Amino acid sequence: MKDYDVIVVGGGAAGLMGAGQAASLGASTLLLEKMDQPGRKIFITGKFRCNLTNIAPVPEFIEHFNREGRFLRQAFHRFFSKELMAFFEVHGVPTVTERGGRVFPASGKSADVVSALVSGCREAGVEIRTYAPVERLLIEADRIQGVVTPQGAFKAPCVILACGGASYPGTGSTGDGYSLAEAAGHRIVPVRPALVPLLTAGNTAQNLQGLSLRNVNLTLLADGVKTGQYFGEMLFTHFGVSGPIVLTLSREAVDLLAAGRKVSLSIDLKPALNAAKLDQRILRDFDSHGKKQFQTYLSQLLPRKLIPVCIELTGIPAEKTCHQVTSTERRRLLDWLKDFRLEVNGQRGFRHAIVTAGGVETRQIDPRSMESRLLPGLYFAGEIIDVDADTGGYNLQAAFSTGWLAGQSAAQCGATHE
Repeated sequence: MKDYDVIVVGGGAAGLMGAGQAASLGASTLLLEKMDQPGRKIFITGKFRCNLTNIAPVPEFIEHFNREGRFLRQAFHRFFSKELMAFFEVHGVPTVTERGGRVFPASGKSADVVSALVSGCREAGVEIRTYAPVERLLIEADRIQGVVTPQGAFKAPCVILACGGASYPGTGSTGDGYSLAEAAGHRIVPVRPALVPLLTAGNTAQNLQGLSLRNVNLTLLADGVKTGQYFGEMLFTHFGVSGPIVLTLSREAVDLLAAGRKVSLSIDLKPALNAAKLDQRILRDFDSHGKKQFQTYLSQLLPRKLIPVCIELTGIPAEKTCHQVTSTERRRLLDWLKDFRLEVNGQRGFRHAIVTAGGVETRQIDPRSMESRLLPGLYFAGEIIDVDADTGGYNLQAAFSTGWLAGQSAAQCGATHE
């Protein structure tokens, strides 16, 4: 088999960026992708629009990651959102910035992002082989020497593992890289779904299926104690809840469920008003609309789908006029509006998780180069590393930045071993 300077395992965001960078620096580069084509997970991200990055400055950006986010500082210093947007501009994909600093291709098509990355690789001279899963790493004399596939061995002094995580396995992210890294002596922080929809008990969510709530406060509770809170949008589904703020809280919820804690969500439907001011508003409304039935009044307070749920959970008769609602009933309404509870009893798993939490321990990777501290010539990039973040473009930027740095570093490494 032909020898190469750099072999990249995995054709996702990190792998395509890394391969393109290595080849652009003159390294003979082979990209191995086990699926029929590279970039399948990129294609489905952001509802097929691909939220590439976010324009938040580095300190704020890193705050959106788990506790290992600081590991990315070096990679972000070398290649960050400004450089990424310029990269895609050069490759014919201009970008636009939307609400929350999120950056998308101006065309709104993730396919354009995949096309730019793949064509960029080919133009730089990357050899791309599909249907080429890596079975094991070739290691001799305590150094990486290449990889073994069903088609045979491919040799190179530098290998980049960019196999992705375990989320959306249908795109090829089935956790293969973890076993490869572990076989090479690396510690794998236990992997679990992150940015994943949550399952809720009872039929409340099912009754509200399709309802999207905007501008609400969502609080995560463990055994009744607050552990996290986010403001924004959420969605009710046939299985439970999803949407940006649910996904953001899901990583912690998954860990709490695994620890056997009782997990629940509290929705503040009227976060702009504290309890006292909301009570005053309801009192004024009742005075103004005293002859209206309670269920009719609720139409000016809640989305239509929420009205029967409110009536059921507060126990206030639908036909009762506002004048007849007692102070005790009004208090129950107020409490429900500020603390609408849902019990969480599970999560949707890797098939529906946007990213994977856990992975190769960051302490075993040099953040200045993405090279393994244990095995010279082995590099890591993307979701295989134990870093994950909120929604908003943060995870893809991490993949692109670590891929860029790994590609640059591996090219230099390969040159020294010619």
